[in-house]
Amino acid sequence: MKKRALISVYDKEGITSFANELVQAGYEIISTGGTLHTLQAAHIPATAVEDITAFPEILDGRVKTLHPNIHGGLLAKRGNKAHLKELEVNAITPIDLVVVNLYPFKETVTNEAASHEEIIENIDIGGPSMLRSAAKNYQAVTVVVDPTDYESVLQALQTGEVTLEQRQQLAAKVFQHTAAYDALIASYFTESTGEAFPDQYTITYEKVQTLRYGENPHQAAAFYKQPVTKQQGLATSEQLHGKELSYNNIQDANAALEILAEYNAPTAVAVKHMNPCGIGTADTLAKAFAHAYAADPVSIFGGIVACNQIVDKETALQLSDIFLEIVIAPDFTEEALQILTEKKNIRLMKLPRQADKVIENKYTSVVGGMLIQTKDEEQITASDVTVATKREPTEKEKEQLLLAWKAVKHVKSNAIVLAKENRTVGIGAGQMNRVGAANIAIEQAKEHAVGAVMASDAFFPMPDTVEAAAKAGITAIIQPGGSKRDQDSIDVCNQYGIAMIFTGIRHFKH
Repeated sequence: MKKRALISVYDKEGITSFANELVQAGYEIISTGGTLHTLQAAHIPATAVEDITAFPEILDGRVKTLHPNIHGGLLAKRGNKAHLKELEVNAITPIDLVVVNLYPFKETVTNEAASHEEIIENIDIGGPSMLRSAAKNYQAVTVVVDPTDYESVLQALQTGEVTLEQRQQLAAKVFQHTAAYDALIASYFTESTGEAFPDQYTITYEKVQTLRYGENPHQAAAFYKQPVTKQQGLATSEQLHGKELSYNNIQDANAALEILAEYNAPTAVAVKHMNPCGIGTADTLAKAFAHAYAADPVSIFGGIVACNQIVDKETALQLSDIFLEIVIAPDFTEEALQILTEKKNIRLMKLPRQADKVIENKYTSVVGGMLIQTKDEEQITASDVTVATKREPTEKEKEQLLLAWKAVKHVKSNAIVLAKENRTVGIGAGQMNRVGAANIAIEQAKEHAVGAVMASDAFFPMPDTVEAAAKAGITAIIQPGGSKRDQDSIDVCNQYGIAMIFTGIRHFKH
C-alpha cells in the first residue's frame, strides 16, 4: 500500500521542496486550505482533506481535520489486528507521516495592534490534535512540527526509513511544542482574568543557548528566555563583542540590570557574585563610573558593569584600564567600541533603556517545587519617609540616603550599604546578623565612612548597629523601622546627633 502523508502548515517555508521529495519517495499527500493551494500551485499532487473525510471545512475553517478518517488513520496501532480490521471496515487509510505547524499565537499575542478576537482566532485546535495523535502513535507515524527537521527526515527516507529512535525524538519535540503553545494560551487567559496565582501555574521558556557549564564546571546549564514578555533584559540584548556568556555572567548581569533600573541620573553599577560592589551617579557617565570604581577598586576586578547611558570615549578609556567580564549599556559610540574591542575577551552588550517599568513575577526553584512572588518594585521618595530622631537629615544627606536605600534593596540580606558623595563607599552583604554586615561595610569604607550615610534592608533589633555607625562617623541612617526596640536605636542616634528616617518598607533579599 502506498504510504500517506498529511501536510497542513501555517509556516510554508520549505514545504514545497519537502513535499516534492515525499512524492518522489512514493508518498501520497493529503492537505488542507492554504497548504493545499501552495502545493497545487507548485504542481505537487495533493488530495484535499475534505475528499478524505467526505465532509467540507466548516465554521470558517475552524473544523476541517477533526474527523475519524483522519485521527483513525493516525492513531491505529499497526501491530493490532483489531485496529487494522476497524480501519478496513470503516474504509480508513493509515497516515504514516504528519507535517503540521500551528497558527501564530505567540506572534499575534505580542502584536499590540491585535484585538482579543484576532488572538482567539489564532488559537489552533485541529493542528495540535493531529500532532498529538501522530506523536502518541510515534511507533508507526513520523511527525514533524519543526521545519528544521525536514532535511534529517528526508535523509532518513532516502537511506531507508525513519528509525524508531528518530520518530520518538520527533514526538518528544511535538509534545514540547504543544505544551509551550498551550502554556502561552493559558498565560494569556490567566492574565486577562487578573488571577495572580492560579491553582495550576503554567509557564514556558525558549532556549537561547546551551552554556558551557553552570556555576561550576561539573554542572550542566542552558539559558532560556520567556517567549512573550514586555520586559527588556539580558535575553533581549545584543552582543556586540566578546566570547559567549557563561552561567555566572548571566546571573551577575541580570543583578546589575535590576539595580541599574532604580536610578534615573547617569549611573554605573559594578557587580560581583550578584551583589553590587560599587554604584555611582553623576551628571555624566564618565564621572558616574569613576564613582563606582572608587567605591571598591579591588572587587570590581573581573566584575560586570552596567550603565544607563551611552558609553562614550571618556568612559571607555576608564573601562579599558581594568579587567571586566561584561559591559552593558544602551549603546556605545564608535570611538568607545574601537577602544573596548581591543580587549579580546570583554563582552559588550547593547540593551536599550526601557521607558516603562513592567512588573513581572520572580521565580525561585526549590527541591520539588517553585516559589513565585511579584518582584520587589517598591520605591520611595523623600516625602514617603518618617523622621524618627530629633535631628532631621539635611538635603544633601537625604540624597545620599535615597541612593543607599535603592542600593541596599539589591544586596543579599542581612545588608548594609554606606553612601557618600553620590557613590557607595561600603557594602556588607549576606551576613547572619546585621551588626556583622555593618562592620564589613564600615571596614570596607575605611576613612570614607566619616560623613557617610547608612541604609539597612531591615530594622535594627538591637542598637548595636547604630553604635557601630556612630563610632565610624556616620551621620544619617535610613531603615524600615518597626522593631519593638526601635526606641533603643533612636535614643543612640539622638545621643550622637545622627539623623534617622523610617521607610516602613523592608527589603529582604535571600
